[in-house]
Order: sequence, then structure tokens, then C-alpha cells
Amino acid sequence: MNEELKNNSLKPKPSLSQEVGAKATRKLRARRHRTRTVWFGLGMMGLIGWSVVVPTLLGALLGIWLDKNHPGSFSWTLTLLVIGLVIGCLNAWRWVAKEDREIREEQEDKDE
Repeated sequence: MNEELKNNSLKPKPSLSQEVGAKATRKLRARRHRTRTVWFGLGMMGLIGWSVVVPTLLGALLGIWLDKNHPGSFSWTLTLLVIGLVIGCLNAWRWVAKEDREIREEQEDKDE
């Protein structure tokens, strides 16, 4: 305990310019991430939902067109619907991983 007090008293105090710089950096970081509210979360859920729905619907529409114009022994609609769903899920996974990475980097910046 006494050693900690000695170490704290021996540490040089930061200069005024260093303190002002640190506070300015914190304020800029807070302003940059102020938009992360409940609405931001709902918007992100909507974005992820659309990133799954759009490729799925496009695959289904293309499959319906192919089934009408080039009928075969298997269903193009079902095949392209599943492919669109897989692409949409991978796209959503990419969005979530990107946001997770940004949140972790932000937390690491705060910890430093």
C-alpha cells in the first residue's frame, strides 16, 4: 500500500496541454458514437433483415422465371431460393461481425 502511494506521488503530472488533448479526444469519440441509441439498434436489425430478404426474393423470382421459360427435372425456384437465403445469411453475418469488431475496438480504445 505504501509503495503504491510512493509510486503515485513520484509519477509526473501531465501538462495542461496533455490533459486538454486527452479530454478533446474523449469528447470527439463520444460525439462520433452518440448515434448508437435504441433507434440505431432497430435500424441495424432492419438492415440485417433486408440483407437476408432481398437475395432470397431475387433468387425466388429468378427461379420462377427459369421454371417458366426453361422447365427441367428439378425446381429452379426452390434451388435459387435456398441459394439466395444462404447468400443473405452470409451477408447478415458479415454485417454483424463488422459491428461486433467496431464495438470491440471501441471498448479497447476506452480501456487504454
